[in-house]
Amino acid sequence: MRPPRVRREKPRVSAFISADLPKILALEPDLVLTFSDLQADIVRDLVKAGIAVHAFNQRDIAGILAMIRTLAALVGCPERGAALADALAARLDAVRRTRTAGVDRPPLVYFEEWDAPMISGIRWVSELIAVAGGIDVFEERSRCGAASDRIVGPEEVIAARPDIILGSWCGKRFRPEMVAARPSFDAVPAVRNGRLFEIKSPLILQPGPAALTDGLDRIVECLSA
Repeated sequence: MRPPRVRREKPRVSAFISADLPKILALEPDLVLTFSDLQADIVRDLVKAGIAVHAFNQRDIAGILAMIRTLAALVGCPERGAALADALAARLDAVRRTRTAGVDRPPLVYFEEWDAPMISGIRWVSELIAVAGGIDVFEERSRCGAASDRIVGPEEVIAARPDIILGSWCGKRFRPEMVAARPSFDAVPAVRNGRLFEIKSPLILQPGPAALTDGLDRIVECLSA
């Protein structure tokens, strides 16, 4: 899903919220794909420059699968996209059945997307935690698309008593020792039992096929540890 050769062979023309417009134009693209309202300014500049743009904004597993189908249709191979989406959906169902069968008490999971302020996981992450056999302690908040609406206080995490803490600090290394050192966090079962794990951001915070494969597999690994 994420071939290493791409990083070696393809030019980097943008970051998540910034883009090098001259470099993009030099490539003479037939179509540019963007994601989320955070890239609205990039979309505006590309459209003004005469470039065709398709802006995706998927926020859940269903949206990821729909994105795959839409992208395949845009590039002229709808059958391949449908086959991939169907295969991924079947894999998710198989993992869910395996991970939830005969489980009396699913582990409570706190997913931290950022540390200052503390931001809980977005909807596709929460859904993947459920597929892996866990319960997101802030599942209701995951339905809020904006990160500012998913800010949680330390006291809320302590009260939720998660069995496992998963950290993916959006591009910087997760520091479990810093989480464990937060005031009163020694009362949190995950901290008390040393069950704090990192999931690399590219695996879980980008809502594409990799989240449904590598990202999910890493969640399963952490919940099994």
